[in-house]
Formats: sequence, structure tokens, C-alpha cells
Amino acid sequence: MNKKIMDYIVVYIGCLIQAFSIVCILRPNNLTVGGITGLSLTIGKIFNMNYTYIYYAICLLILAAARVVLGMREVKKIILLSTTYPVILILVNQVKFNFLHDTPDKILICIYYGIFMGIGTGLVLKRGFSQGSSDTVAKILHKKLFSFMGISQVLLCIDITILLISGFVFGRTAVLYAIIMQMVYSKTISVVLFGFGSSLVKVVIISSHLDKISTFMSDTINRGYSIGYVYGGHNHVKRKKIISVCSLREAMLIKDFITKVDEDAFINIVPTISAWGKEDGLQNLKES
Repeated sequence: MNKKIMDYIVVYIGCLIQAFSIVCILRPNNLTVGGITGLSLTIGKIFNMNYTYIYYAICLLILAAARVVLGMREVKKIILLSTTYPVILILVNQVKFNFLHDTPDKILICIYYGIFMGIGTGLVLKRGFSQGSSDTVAKILHKKLFSFMGISQVLLCIDITILLISGFVFGRTAVLYAIIMQMVYSKTISVVLFGFGSSLVKVVIISSHLDKISTFMSDTINRGYSIGYVYGGHNHVKRKKIISVCSLREAMLIKDFITKVDEDAFINIVPTISAWGKEDGLQNLKES
């Protein structure tokens, strides 16, 4: 099957899962979240209106604002799902079904929502699509009003503001549940995007015994590496360095070995979100 068609299929499966999460888990249990979804639910409850139409209207307003403030390039990134996902939400909203009708535990409901919504959003993001919701609003506000703040900080302020407003409508407890849902949601997205694989780290080593260290890495733990150069900031001496991406366990084995051969070595271990390549333990680029 054509890769582009496959991408669209996966993205819209993700959108269906998202809509299911809202319609069949979140709303029947009188819960709310941050972002455009939470704002739509809050406005809908205040004015006794269908929140899905409010969601669509907000998406179109964001799309128009993005065209004026951010330009056509940004609009092209979000126009597809900004106009079609709300339609999916409207259609799915016709289904009157509470997926967790026999589950009185709100914490469990929050976990279910976070997992389902995270899977749906992860599928969309993994294929490189964007729905242009509150993250686009954050970009607009950042450019026009809050350029002194980072976009992530503006986004956080938006979500906090929406949750505070929602708290007056859904109750203070609902805000705490929304935080739990956000935590599960974020972790699930990370798993969808990067998998359950062991944590990867980047190791940088500067030592007078790089030959011994590189031999240990290639022969004993079967880990590839690269050689680079670094200049000392104080003495301006040019030295070699080893750079490698490996599991945390392998990094500790390397560190233990270096301790035995060169106690004056410099070792820097930095967490890595993900890495692709043909090395053992890395994801294949074509399959990711």
C-alpha cells in the first residue's frame, strides 16, 4: 500500500481513538481536561450547548488567527485535521455510550482516558501531522504578546487558565483529575512515539587511554562509537573524544571499565529520547 495512504489511515484511526476518549470516557463521567477540549466542554456546560460545535468553531478561529499571525506555512501544517477532526468528533458524539459505566473509581477512569487519548494523539504525531489546537494558540500568543516567554511556558499558562475556569464549572476535584489524566496522557504519547525500549543515553569520553576504552566497547560489550575532537577552553589543547549512544546499563559498564584504566578521564552521560540506526538496541529508521 502507498505510504501516504497508510499515513492517512493511521492518522484517522488516531483521530477516532481521540474522539472515542472524549465522547465515551471523559464526558459521560463529568470530567474535564486542559486545551481546546476542556474549553469546549466548559463553554458547552455553561451555556447548555453542544460542545462539539463549539470545538469546531474554536478550531476555525484558531485556523484564521494562524493565517493572519503566523502565515500560510503554519496553516498548511494544521488545516487538514483542524477541519476534519472536529467532524469526526461531531459524528462520534452521536454514539451515546459510557465505556466505563460500571467503574465508579475516578482515578481508574482518568488512567483509561489518558491511555486512550495518548494512543490516539501519538498515532497522529508519529505520522508528522498536527491538529493545531492549543499549541497553535501558544505560538500566536508568543509572537504577538509573550515573546519574552518560551512557547512551552505560554502553552502551560493556557492549560492552567482553562483548568482554573473549568474548576468553577466542574468542581475543584475535576481539576486534580485533569492533572492525573495529563500525566498518563503524556507518558502514553512518549511510549507510542519511542516505544518501551530500554532508556538510551549518549556517552562522551575524554581520556588518555581511548585505545583501551574503544577496544572494550567494540569487543566486550559490542557497542559502536564515533571519534571526535574537542579543544580545551583553558589550555586550548586538541584532544580526541569517544561518542556513543547506548543503554544505561552499557554506559555503567563503560564507566566501571574506565575507572580501572584512567581515573582522570572525563565522562559525560546525557539522557537520549530516541535514536535510530543499525546498531543493536537502536530502532530501525524504516520501521520507526
